[in-house]
Amino acid sequence: MPPAIDPVELAVALMRRPSVTPADAGALDVLQDALEGIGFACHRLPFAEEGADEVDNLYARRGGEGRNFCFAGHTDVVPPGDIAAWSVDPFEAVVKDGMLIGRGACDMKGAIACFVAAAERFAASREGGHNSISLLITGDEEGPAVNGTRKVLAWLEERGEKLDACLVGEPTNPTALGETIKVGRRGSMNARVTVHGAQGHSAYPDLADNPIDRLVAILHKLATTPLDGGSERFQPSTLAVTTVDVGNPATNVIPARASAGLNIRFNDRHSGASLTDRLRAVCDEAGGEVELAVSVSGEAFLREPDEFAAIVADAAEAVLGVRPEYSTAGGTSDARFIKDHCPVAEFGLIGRTMHKVDERIAVAELYRLTDVYRAVLERYFAA
Repeated sequence: MPPAIDPVELAVALMRRPSVTPADAGALDVLQDALEGIGFACHRLPFAEEGADEVDNLYARRGGEGRNFCFAGHTDVVPPGDIAAWSVDPFEAVVKDGMLIGRGACDMKGAIACFVAAAERFAASREGGHNSISLLITGDEEGPAVNGTRKVLAWLEERGEKLDACLVGEPTNPTALGETIKVGRRGSMNARVTVHGAQGHSAYPDLADNPIDRLVAILHKLATTPLDGGSERFQPSTLAVTTVDVGNPATNVIPARASAGLNIRFNDRHSGASLTDRLRAVCDEAGGEVELAVSVSGEAFLREPDEFAAIVADAAEAVLGVRPEYSTAGGTSDARFIKDHCPVAEFGLIGRTMHKVDERIAVAELYRLTDVYRAVLERYFAA
C-alpha cells in the first residue's frame, strides 16, 4: 500500500493552524489525528505554572518494546509580524513555484511532518519488529519554555519511561540540506536592569536624579565590552539590548526610573551565575539604586560527537551525498533539556528564512528530509 502520510500535505495542515506561542489553535489535534492513524498511542499533556501561560503538549509512542527512539519538536511559531509585508497569508500555507510559504514552514512544522511520514514508511517496512518510536512535541519552545519539554520529560520519568536517543528537528542547516548537525548549544539568559532616580523639572536637572544617564552608562559598558573571543567548540558569546523603557510622556520632566532588557547567548566559558555576577558588578559601578533581575533559560552544553550523532551524519550523507559538520552555532533549543536524559542531536530543514517574512522551504526538501529521517531510523535500529 502507498504511504498514507504525505509530508507536504501534513505540513500544510499544521501550518494552517495559527499556533503562535502559547496558543495551539488545533495544531496538536492535526498531529494527533495523523499519528493515531498510523498506530501511535497519544497523550495530551497540558501544563500550567503560576506566572506562565498554560501550554498543551503531545507525547506519542508506537511500540512498547526495545529501544525508544524519540523525535522532539514544537508546533508553536513566532508571530508573523507585518502581514502586509508577506506575499501570501502567513497561515494559508501556499505552495508557489515549488516553495511552501508560510509561518512554520522550516521552523519547524515542516520537519515534524517529515518525521511522521518517515516513521510511517519505516514501520511499514519493519512489521513484527521490536522497535519503539516516539514523538515529544511542545507548544512552548518559542516562548518561556516553562510548561513544555521540561514538564513532559518529568512526566516520562514519573511513568518510568525512558528515552534512549532523541533527534530534535530544528532547522540546523544555514543554506543547504546536509550542512550541519547540532551537537551543542550556547546558553541563554535574559536580564532586566532598572535604575531608580528622582523625578524633577528638566530645566533644573541639578534638583533631580536622572536615571537615564546611569542606565545609558551601564548599557554602554555592557554593549562595548566583549564577553569573550569564543572557545574551542563555540562561537563568541553575545549580549544584545532588546528594549529600553522609560514610560515618560512629558517633554519637560526627568523620570524617576528607567529600565532596559538584555539577552545574552553564552558559550562554555561562562555560566548563568558567572554572567549574573558580571552584570551586577557593572550595575554597582554606576552607583545609586539599581535593580537587576535575571532569568537563565539554559546553560551552554556540548555533547561530544558520539555514536548517535554519527548515525545521523551517516544517514544524511547516504541520502544527500554530503556529510554534515558538527556545530554548536546559533541560538538555543529544547535539546538543552533533553541532553540530561539521553544522547541528543539536532538535524532539520534549512533555516535561512525562519522567523522572517515569507518563511519558506522547497517542497523537494521536505521529501529529502523524510528520506533522511527514515535512514536515521533504519541505521539506529540496525545498530
